[in-house]
Amino acid sequence: MFEALNKIDTAVLIWVHDHHNNIFDLFMPFVTDADNWILPILVLIFYLGIKGQKRGKITLVLLIIALTLADSICAQLLKPFFERIRPSHYGLEGLHLLVSKGGKWSMPSNHAANIFTFAVILSYFYERYKTPLFLLAYLIAFSRVYVGVHYPGDVLVGSIFGYALGWIILTLWVILKMRELKRRQSWVWYESTPPIFKN
Repeated sequence: MFEALNKIDTAVLIWVHDHHNNIFDLFMPFVTDADNWILPILVLIFYLGIKGQKRGKITLVLLIIALTLADSICAQLLKPFFERIRPSHYGLEGLHLLVSKGGKWSMPSNHAANIFTFAVILSYFYERYKTPLFLLAYLIAFSRVYVGVHYPGDVLVGSIFGYALGWIILTLWVILKMRELKRRQSWVWYESTPPIFKN
């Protein structure tokens, strides 16, 4: 079964690489390079931590926790567990590698896990940005396949893991929030109107 899935995964990867175009060949390496996102991330941290008031600070703390977990679990637990070698290390015929080979292990994609965790958390607190956040998540996840460092299955598993982890963190946050509100603690409340405590 796993061999059949691997063949399908490889076939889809090569199909994507058979349909490369000059615009994406320039655009996707830029999108997939984490260094190009440093400035936007610093701006976001500044906004959430300083300009975002209590909502922003809570969002920033949850993002730090969630992304630390997502990245660590994928890199230190899941990748060594699956031991799937990246397609970029195989020299597959038809593969057009557009970036460096990357690390040895491929499953799941840290990029996909991180960006989907990020999209889930941030869109929960800033719902009006949900569509662009998830479009960005899909774009970055797909870029990992396009540049040749991940199979589609790696990205799919990473995306599902990141999405699920984001909601686990949010669920724990809601449980904590409700508990604190029952204790009449307002530090968890970030809406413009004050919380109503029942006698």
